[in-house]
Amino acid sequence: MKKELCLLLAILFTLSLHAGNGKAKITFESPRYDFGYIQESKGKVTHTFEFTNTGNAPLIIVDTRSLCGCTASRFTKEPIAPNGKGSIDVQFDPAGRPGPFRKEIKVYTNASKAAVKLIVEGVVVSKKK
Repeated sequence: MKKELCLLLAILFTLSLHAGNGKAKITFESPRYDFGYIQESKGKVTHTFEFTNTGNAPLIIVDTRSLCGCTASRFTKEPIAPNGKGSIDVQFDPAGRPGPFRKEIKVYTNASKAAVKLIVEGVVVSKKK
């Protein structure tokens, strides 16, 4: 009987979360960052994109992806409560990539089927020979 009551309460709790049409929403302070001129010889550079869950349900970042191996990212793994904040660190490796660059990072969340795009850009100044 106790087990069944706990199960019923869990189901009702889950339904109440969905009944309010709760939906997460990820909002970035800025989805673009310009590193400006960076020295290839100084190595990798990192920028932290901060965001807020402006929805009314927990936000979960499922994954982040970049098409280039020169760009990596780390993100907040735990669910972000409504009005809570999180971050995504994006690292760019300028080694062997002199000149202008523009890299796109796709962020996949439970807020939408469509990915949110973050952009890092700048100009790599090559090593002196």
